[in-house]
Amino acid sequence: MALSVNTNVGAMMALQTLGGTNRSLETTQNRINTGLNVASTKDDSAKYTIAQQLRGDLGGLSAVTSSLNNAKSATDVAVSGVEQISDIINKMKTKALEASDVGVDAAARAKIDKDYVAYQAQVENIVISSNFNGVNLLNTGGGSVSALMSLQDGTDTDSTTWEAATLVVANQALDALTVIGGATLTDAATSLTALAELEADTITVGTALSDLGSASRRIDDQIIFTSKLSDSITSGIGNLVDADLAKESANLQSLQVKQQLGVQALSIANQAPQTLLSLFR
Repeated sequence: MALSVNTNVGAMMALQTLGGTNRSLETTQNRINTGLNVASTKDDSAKYTIAQQLRGDLGGLSAVTSSLNNAKSATDVAVSGVEQISDIINKMKTKALEASDVGVDAAARAKIDKDYVAYQAQVENIVISSNFNGVNLLNTGGGSVSALMSLQDGTDTDSTTWEAATLVVANQALDALTVIGGATLTDAATSLTALAELEADTITVGTALSDLGSASRRIDDQIIFTSKLSDSITSGIGNLVDADLAKESANLQSLQVKQQLGVQALSIANQAPQTLLSLFR
């Protein structure tokens, strides 16, 4: 290789090598700063695009979880109300059976009836009060609950159409229970009528307990599944774009040494033309 003061090939090569080392060092430092191996589409377009789609799914699952939690709260309030009503109806049956005894005197029956009427009012109050965020599943005018279950319902073959699967909890209309404003225990005959009403209401309340309990369990199961699915997607995103910081730390040490060596190599190459002066002495 000819010696020339106009073209210093050694310095050019050293500069190129140092520039490459500096670029690699910058990339490594960015990975350490962000914790990401793929922080933008410039790093890896395919992985970044997939990760962005998965992040969108995570946002959707967050909305699903929020919807399910709201539905769970409204359903659980209704379940608590129906369970309490069921307990009260059992107590009312006992009172009605006591009052149906022809041997009970009027004064005693009046006291029993007073308790019975109080239970009637309590049932009505529970139905009216079982409200969560404007939804009352026990009162006819309280509406029903509709919650997102997943991002798509799995039946739509048109990929351009977004349609979520939903879960619906129907209104139980327990304000129509016969015991609310029904017969009182004024005598043995009306007490027997009250017993018949309570038996019919027991069936209605039992159906409501079954429906609401089943819906609550389904919501709980879906919340658990959604949580696991979110964790799996988060893990998948990490596998795609997260940086291995232990590896990057080792790489950083290596590149810093290369950078120092590159600076020294460039310095030596820049001094090479000085040797030409000795030829002209």
